[in-house]
Amino acid sequence: MKIKLPHSSQNWLSLVGATIALISFSMIVFLFVITAFQDQQRSYLGLVIFIILPAILVLVLIMIPVGMFLKVKKEKKLNIIPPEEWPQVNLNDLRHRNAFFIFSIGTAIFLLATAVGSYEAFNYTESVQFCGKTCHNVMKPEFTAYQNSPHARVACVECHVGSGAGWYVKSKLSGLYQVYAVTLGTVPRPIETPITNLRPARETCEECHWPQKFYDRKLRTETHYLADENNSEWDVTLTLKLGSKVSALGYQEGIHWHINSDVKIEYKSSDKKRQVIPWVKYTNLKTGEVFVYEDQENKADTKALDTMETRVMDCMDCHNRPSHNYQPPAFFINTGITNGSIPKELPKIKSVAMDVLGQKFGTTDSAMTIISQKINSFYQNNYPDVYASKRNLINKAIAGIKDQFNKNIFPEMKVRWDVYPNNIGHLEFIGCFRCHNDTHTAKQGRVIKKDCNLCHDINAEGPPDKMEYAPVNSSLEFKHPGEDVGDSWKEMKCVECHTGLNP
Repeated sequence: MKIKLPHSSQNWLSLVGATIALISFSMIVFLFVITAFQDQQRSYLGLVIFIILPAILVLVLIMIPVGMFLKVKKEKKLNIIPPEEWPQVNLNDLRHRNAFFIFSIGTAIFLLATAVGSYEAFNYTESVQFCGKTCHNVMKPEFTAYQNSPHARVACVECHVGSGAGWYVKSKLSGLYQVYAVTLGTVPRPIETPITNLRPARETCEECHWPQKFYDRKLRTETHYLADENNSEWDVTLTLKLGSKVSALGYQEGIHWHINSDVKIEYKSSDKKRQVIPWVKYTNLKTGEVFVYEDQENKADTKALDTMETRVMDCMDCHNRPSHNYQPPAFFINTGITNGSIPKELPKIKSVAMDVLGQKFGTTDSAMTIISQKINSFYQNNYPDVYASKRNLINKAIAGIKDQFNKNIFPEMKVRWDVYPNNIGHLEFIGCFRCHNDTHTAKQGRVIKKDCNLCHDINAEGPPDKMEYAPVNSSLEFKHPGEDVGDSWKEMKCVECHTGLNP
């Protein structure tokens, strides 16, 4: 049976719009059903289903009434219909009745599909796959590091957006610029940090890690390997003083004293990465006591201080790489040797790996080639017997080094460990010593001390077969591993020698 429609609908613009709309809607339904039965979500397919195709559908649906309007307007000019006549809906007319029911049923289906589609589009744009893979090359470093982080099961938006409509809208407006930058290739390489418009940690981190919760002291063992011929192992076991010794004292002492609700710590930094801090202010909110500390070695005058932003210290000032931490080679090669992916029995494997990874690579492919060439060449020239008899171990080491490289260094985005300082600790980056350096003093004579025992005690240290252990409730003095290191290191900052490579 032939369906009769209003005369105004018989135009090419409306016909093309209706045809494309039907095809787009069918594709959306088909692809949505297909993906519903897939275990793995595909980022680009989601972009097509929930954003691109719906946008096309809306645009072509607009073409239908526009085409009808233009045809009526044209016929009025040609006096085919009276100029003063307005469109009429007469349900006694078969054409009008068919058009009415098609419009009503189509509108109901469209509104239902729009509601479902909007919900799915919202969920999709909030997903980890969308954040990490839609702009694949640009976000590859962040996505890779995130997958290997303690927050790998926490969605990106939980930290970068948080709850509430206000920050959701801000994030999407910011996202528009990011789409523009990715499209035109203007994204900075590497992406600059710290992010100035990041939501305050108190509104995101503290949704899970709230200050009122007491965190016990934590026992931590670190395994290091020296860059000598035997890749000698050196272990250190520490008690990290996150809070007080007993929970009743809360945060009266320990690392997390800095976020004690009775204390307010403010600071000013003279550089964008917040590594140089010439001014710190302590306020006891209970007693009103105030101390202002100035760095006597990097003292800033009053005018310079007035131009610097005053920040209230929060989680991100220490935990600045909670999910996107790019480890230095000295650390990730230690990890590879410990988990067995890089054989410890290969002589000088730690040293040669450091030498290779110290250079800057143009692309990941070139890095993979150079790593293979350098490692093979080293053993072929320096240890021909090992090269001849342990080729399988050499190949395993090369594979292990490449695997660790691909988790931490991304040449295309110019991302490596020294681009993003990690403020936790003080070994490869200045971290704690930005303030705790014995040079920040207050007028009242108080000093922000460079005392490692404020934050941790050493319980045991040394080679596995010659470990030295501290008596109960006491700690050891740190002993620097290696031969002929002397005592000069005691007056230095760790970062003056430790750069992420050798030593």
